[in-house]
Amino acid sequence: MLLIYCPYCEEERSELEFRNAGDAHIVRPANIAAISDEEFEEYFFLRDNPKGLIYERWRHIHGCGRFFNAARDTVSDRFYCTYKAGEPKPYLSTPLAALGPVVQDQNAQEKAAQEEGFAK
Repeated sequence: MLLIYCPYCEEERSELEFRNAGDAHIVRPANIAAISDEEFEEYFFLRDNPKGLIYERWRHIHGCGRFFNAARDTVSDRFYCTYKAGEPKPYLSTPLAALGPVVQDQNAQEKAAQEEGFAK
C-alpha cells in the first residue's frame, strides 16, 4: 500500500483515499475557440506516458476533497513530493540511482536461480 502526503491535510494517508486526475501543469490555449480540431485533440486528449519522473494532479477524495500536485516516478510508484495546486512545479533532479532498485528481467532472475542450483 502506498502512503500519499496531502499538502492540505498535512498528513500521509492510504492511496485508497486518493484519485489520480492526470497530468499537472497543462497549459490551456489562450483562445480555445480559435484553435483547430487537431490542436484541440492534442490539448484535450493526447498525453505523454514517460518512463520516470512525472508531475500529476491528484485529488484527496476521501479526505479534504482538494486537488494537489505530485511528482511521482512511474517505474517505482515512488512519490518524491506533493504540493498545493497553483504552486509552481518544483525542480527535481533525480539520477537513475535515486529511483530505487533496478528490477531484473525474468531471464536474469532465472539465470541467477540456475547458477545457485535452485532452478529445474
